[in-house]
Amino acid sequence: MKLAVKTCTLDMPFADMLDFCAGQGVQGLEIGTGNWSAAPHIDLDGLLASGPARERWVGAIRDHGLELCALNCSGNPLAYERDMDVTEKTFRLAGLLGVKKIVMTSGLPAGCPGDRTPVWITTSWPPETQSVLDYQWNEVAIPAWRRLVKLAAEQGVERIALENHGMQLVYNPETLFRLRDAVGPMVGMNLDPSHLFWMGGDPIEAARVLGEAGALYHIHGKDSRPERRMAGPNGMLDTKPIDAFRHRSWNYVAVGAGHGVQWWQEFFSVARMSGYDGYVSLEMEDLTLPMLEGHIASLRTLKQALVM
Repeated sequence: MKLAVKTCTLDMPFADMLDFCAGQGVQGLEIGTGNWSAAPHIDLDGLLASGPARERWVGAIRDHGLELCALNCSGNPLAYERDMDVTEKTFRLAGLLGVKKIVMTSGLPAGCPGDRTPVWITTSWPPETQSVLDYQWNEVAIPAWRRLVKLAAEQGVERIALENHGMQLVYNPETLFRLRDAVGPMVGMNLDPSHLFWMGGDPIEAARVLGEAGALYHIHGKDSRPERRMAGPNGMLDTKPIDAFRHRSWNYVAVGAGHGVQWWQEFFSVARMSGYDGYVSLEMEDLTLPMLEGHIASLRTLKQALVM
């Protein structure tokens, strides 16, 4: 297993980002192309339009001894045309660059024809939830994803790693398998422990289940922590914005500030046992730390756990 950084949260120019990652001993880069990412380190349209621009951009990465391990276009392509546009452009750019893996989210449709607001169903009652799910899966998601899988294959993409993110139709292994059964093995999971923690799941067991199915395609090194003073009386469902971290029931934290090195060692050991030998990509979203300090602290924990 090798260490990468999802670079979106490194608030620095492209050249400085490359210097930082190389200096930290990182081996790969996961580059956000748009949608939820501000795409600070790529010009998606510019690279699509210019072969020389692509050569310069990829050349700079290679010159630093780094590998472009994935493009990330996470957003909601099932609800918003602009997000679908970025997704399709990202697939085409992957074809031009020879990138074989896309990291993204599944998207989440609206709840019924004519509605424009995505609806995340997390309970089976009241009973209308079932008709919403039937519409989302069978009328929107599966047809759209069959088309996306076909487009990805045409561009030479081999794997689409869907993040188990909240407010998405695919948010855990079970929902991934439902989509995978319908559209084929192009789709697998980007297993991000931070989300499963607050949803009450066990990322170690998720790694086992995904590995048994040959569906563990990517791993995000990202941590979260329940804040006991708020989570105890209120539970873990929390709609306060992430910058209200003093008042939330859980927060994204630097790797190691929620779960220590021993937990991450066991997680990576099980991932290896389950057949995963790809990248672990740091995604740092701890708002209580300065940007660089958060990345360095997280990388230190990940390196210890990966025995680098």
